[in-house]
Amino acid sequence: MYTLAFETSCDETSAAVLKNDTVLSNVILSQYFHSEFGGVVPEIASREHLKSIVEITEKALKEANIHLKDINIVAATSEPGLIGALLIGLNFAKSLALSLKVPFVPVNHIQGHIYSSFIQKEKFEFPFISLIVSGGHTLLIEVQDFFRHNLLGTTVDDAAGEAFDKVAKMLGLGYPGGPEIDRLAKKGNPDFHKFPLAHIKNKPYDFSFSGIKTSVLYFLREINYIEDNNDKLTANICASFQKAVVDSLFLKAKKAAENLNIKSISVSGGVSANTGLKEKFSSLINKGYRIYLPEPSYSTDNAGMVGITGYFKYMHTNDKAIFNDVTFNSRAMPRIKYEAV
Repeated sequence: MYTLAFETSCDETSAAVLKNDTVLSNVILSQYFHSEFGGVVPEIASREHLKSIVEITEKALKEANIHLKDINIVAATSEPGLIGALLIGLNFAKSLALSLKVPFVPVNHIQGHIYSSFIQKEKFEFPFISLIVSGGHTLLIEVQDFFRHNLLGTTVDDAAGEAFDKVAKMLGLGYPGGPEIDRLAKKGNPDFHKFPLAHIKNKPYDFSFSGIKTSVLYFLREINYIEDNNDKLTANICASFQKAVVDSLFLKAKKAAENLNIKSISVSGGVSANTGLKEKFSSLINKGYRIYLPEPSYSTDNAGMVGITGYFKYMHTNDKAIFNDVTFNSRAMPRIKYEAV
């Protein structure tokens, strides 16, 4: 069964082709020019998706060495994300499904990150704890089986990736800030300064990164920090900040696994590529835990994760009606109000 999938929820235009749950191609065009604005401009992102989606689709099909007539399922991200950007991929995918007379599968972007850890893995066991960390989302989920998700916790303010971007801006490192902070953190001392970890009363699995971010701001004011004035100081601040964020993510995920007696943890989303986070979770392997991390190309937004999620959704859920109905309906349309998994 061949699946053609699309991801256009933010600033990546991506198309992928899968044979069952195996990715044959995963083409991603990232809109790096948003860095000059310090963040993603929704209207510009939508226009760029519109300009490139046909070319990206043709390239994905060519790399997979198949033709449109071979496609059995079309899938696309339907929520959450930038409303205009989502509609480009969603309209394009639904039109293709209609013309090919094949089922269309709407995919939740968050669920896409959950199942991205399945890609290129020979074996995967339920249940597991899923930690999703990206620029827009920080969620802790108990995954009991295919599409049986129990939301344990979420962020009450900034997402982890958002905090990385904001602190990077304070340090004059540009956008996106996560990779640059990670690079400099390797050269710094994580114990240089202790930034606070947030604990939310009666919500042990919820996250908060606004306090860490504000603590960095006050510390920079206190030491009269000047951009590019001291490379070693910047590296130390990056290492200390990264340690605080990683510890917060790690401790809550580990607590959830212990309390629920689950020995498998998946970490996905763009921030899962952070080396400090990878090392922290990998340390649990020697303690009997199974740690699932997606390959770097499947960590950020990509159509490969949409494709595998769409395939699993088609194979493991009973509501076939929405797959065969390629007309616009409320269940397949993006909603402005975000709903967690």
